[in-house]
Amino acid sequence: MAPIPTPPAEPQDSPDRYVGLAAEDAERQAREHGWSTVRSLPPGAMITMEYLAGRLNLEVTEGVVTRSWKG
Repeated sequence: MAPIPTPPAEPQDSPDRYVGLAAEDAERQAREHGWSTVRSLPPGAMITMEYLAGRLNLEVTEGVVTRSWKG
């Protein structure tokens, strides 16, 4: 039987730190802090709910991050 792959480690970074930042600044800082994927979404966007280690989701309203979460 093949071994179960180990998921990559997530950055030791709190998603809450991005709330209130301009979207462009938040995306840049998130990549600098090690997030491999940064996804900006409008409020209420339909998204898939699969968990992807290393991904940061940013809900953006009028150019400002209003919510942020892992996966």
